[in-house]
Amino acid sequence: MSKVVYIFAYIGIWLLAIIPLEILYKISDCLYLLVYKIVGYRKSVVRENLKNSFPEKTKEELETIEHKFYHYICDYMLESMKMLLLSKKELFRRLKFHNTDLYLEMLEKHGGIIIMMPHYANFEWTVSVGSFMKEGDIPMQVYKPISNKYIDELFKHIRSRFGGYNVPKHDAIREVIKARRAGKKLVLGLIADQSPNPSGLHFWTTFLNQQTSFMDGGERIAKMMDFPVFYCEIKKEKRGYCEATFELMVEFPKETAHGEITEMFARRVEQTILREPAYWFWSHKRWKHKPQNKE
Repeated sequence: MSKVVYIFAYIGIWLLAIIPLEILYKISDCLYLLVYKIVGYRKSVVRENLKNSFPEKTKEELETIEHKFYHYICDYMLESMKMLLLSKKELFRRLKFHNTDLYLEMLEKHGGIIIMMPHYANFEWTVSVGSFMKEGDIPMQVYKPISNKYIDELFKHIRSRFGGYNVPKHDAIREVIKARRAGKKLVLGLIADQSPNPSGLHFWTTFLNQQTSFMDGGERIAKMMDFPVFYCEIKKEKRGYCEATFELMVEFPKETAHGEITEMFARRVEQTILREPAYWFWSHKRWKHKPQNKE
């Protein structure tokens, strides 16, 4: 049954992927009506998250962000599926990387770097970072495996088309150590703004006016390996076009206090969201854990 699901999923994504993005955006406009107006996908979650995050905003302002968010999430879904057949030339035309010289300098100097980023704009397109790295250097991307192994393999294939190496989140440290022992330089990319598992509620801070727990795995790996840590600032320029800038947060992690890097990341994500709120994943149940639950 799982394989049947995979076959139909692959065919469906392939059929969408052969359509030019300009036409996919027209489909996205129709999908918005279904997802937002008819189905109301996680509308209560989105509204609660926005209301709690921006208590100073009026109802009209929150509704504007909400509408833009649902347009964005429909675009994001189709853009991600398009990656199955998207050419490198087309992707690099739509996503521009900045500050890559410092990125490569730190990689060469330290043998590895950590990239931390949020679920913002089309973060999926950043899997193409290997395009400007030296041959033999490894662009690792940490991901959470999907329960259906066939669908999991499909999305791993999509995310590895541009040179990325998929690493299950529980294997990240082992893969990093393995690569360094083999004399390889590596970049470890982490989408690090989602809610931790109950066992991972180690770090709490005020984020968007709420007590929020952040995953601290990026900080722990950075300190273990003494890898510089970058924040990937993603900016949506217009529909179908993004820019990604690598901002160095800290070069020597072992010299930082406990939680300092995770706090820096939280502040950067907050700044990104405040600049343009609509392009963050408001449908996530980001605040499902409360401080009294921490262990």
